[in-house]
Amino acid sequence: MSKILIIEDEAAIRRVLNKIISEENDSYNVEEAEDGLQGIEMIMNNDYDLVFCDIKMPKMDGVEVLEKAKKIKPETPIVMISGHGDLETAVNTMRLGAFDYISKPPDLNRLLNTVRNALDRKELVIENKRLKKKVSKSYQMVGDSKAITHIKDIIEKVAPTDARVLITGPNGTGKELVAHWLHEKSNRCKAPMIEVNCAAIPSELIESELFGHVKGSFTGANKDRAGKFEAANGGTIFLDEIGDMSLSAQAKVLRALQESKISRVGSDKDIKVNVRIVAATNKDLKKEIAEGRFREDLYHRLAVILINVPGLNDRREDIPLLVDFFSQKIAEEQGGAKKAFSNDAIQLLQEYDWTGNIRELRNVVERLIILGENEVSKKDVNLFASK
Repeated sequence: MSKILIIEDEAAIRRVLNKIISEENDSYNVEEAEDGLQGIEMIMNNDYDLVFCDIKMPKMDGVEVLEKAKKIKPETPIVMISGHGDLETAVNTMRLGAFDYISKPPDLNRLLNTVRNALDRKELVIENKRLKKKVSKSYQMVGDSKAITHIKDIIEKVAPTDARVLITGPNGTGKELVAHWLHEKSNRCKAPMIEVNCAAIPSELIESELFGHVKGSFTGANKDRAGKFEAANGGTIFLDEIGDMSLSAQAKVLRALQESKISRVGSDKDIKVNVRIVAATNKDLKKEIAEGRFREDLYHRLAVILINVPGLNDRREDIPLLVDFFSQKIAEEQGGAKKAFSNDAIQLLQEYDWTGNIRELRNVVERLIILGENEVSKKDVNLFASK
C-alpha cells in the first residue's frame, strides 16, 4: 500500500486532492497536514512514498518544507502545489529537489500521471539501493586491523579523485576488493567497472582485448570489435596482474594514459576515452623493471597512489571477523543456518600459516561448515583444515 501525504493549508484543496487520489486506487493511503510544521512532523515520524506540498502556507512555506524534508527523507519524492503567482517559485523548487509541481486547480490527468510517475520512481530508487547494497556486500572489506583500517582510510581519500592507483600484494589477499571499493566510492560509480585479468589472456590477444580490433586485422578478426577501454568509457578499468602484460601492450596503455585515446588493432584512427585506471599485481614491479620486463615510465604513471594489501599472516587479528563473515555468507548461499565456531577453533585457525591468504581461509571455512559438527570445534579444525 502506497502512503501519500498532502500538506496544504486550504481545506477545500486538501479534500479535492485526497478524493482524486483515493478514488484512483484503493491501495493509496492518503493522509493530510494543514500546515508546513505539521507536515514536517509527520514526515519525521512516517515513511511516505509521496508528498504533495503547497508553496504558500502560514508558519512554514513550501520551499522551507521541501528543504527540510529532503534532509530528513531524501528519497521521498515531493510534488509542489502552486498557484498562478507561484509558478516561477515552483520551477525553482525543481532545482532544490522537487519531483514535479502541479498548478491549482489541479488537472485530473496531470495529477494522476504525477502520482504514478513519482511512485514508480520511488520503487526504482529503492531497488537501485538494494542492488547497490548487494553489490557492496559482495565486495565487502572485512577487518579492523591496523593495516586494513589504513587501507580503508586511503580509499576514502583517494576514491573521489581520478588518481590512478596501483594495488600490490600476494595472491588471495583481496586486491580486487580494494579496486571495487575505489570504484563504488568514486564519482564514476554509476558508470561501468571493467575487469581485465592480464595473466589469463594470451600475449598475442591482450592488445585486441584491451583496445579492440578492426575486421581483417588478424586471423579470426571477422568483424570490428570494441575493447575493454571503450567499454569502460566514463568508468573504471581494473587491470589485474598487470605485471604479466606484454611490453607492446604496456606501450599502448602508456599512450592511453598520456593522451586519453586509444586505437584499435589494425586501425590508425584514434578513439577518445575517459577512464580511470586501477591496476594490481603480485609481482615486484621494480624488479621487473630492472630485468627489462616492465616499463618504468608506465610504472610511474600507474603508481600515483600505492596500496599494499598485506597477507593474512600479517593481519591474524582479523581472522575471527573473517570467519564470522564467511560463515554468514556461506549460510546464505547454501540456504542453511549459520554455524558457530568455538573459541579454541578460532584460536587454532589464527595460528595457521595462511600461504593462500583470504582465498584459502574462505575455502577452509566452507570445508569446516560442511564436515564439522553443529559448532565447529578445535577437533574439527585439526581433522579437516589440515593442508
